Amino acid sequence: MAIRYKIDILAALKEKGYTSTRIREEKLIGQSYLQQMRHGELVSWKTIDTICRLLNCQPGDLVKYVDDCVQG
Repeated sequence: MAIRYKIDILAALKEKGYTSTRIREEKLIGQSYLQQMRHGELVSWKTIDTICRLLNCQPGDLVKYVDDCVQG
């Protein structure tokens, strides 16, 4: 996949005080999306929106495009 995370989102959330337990208890992000992020899989735009709100950042701070077709 050509879109990848720039940062470890779960670690960044934890630094801001949002542990996995707190995220689940406050129903901020669903368990399936937390699992997807753990595995480096992309999540929905709604989840990206929530993450940006919690981290006070822009989507471009979280993801980047990597051209997998470039041959070196």
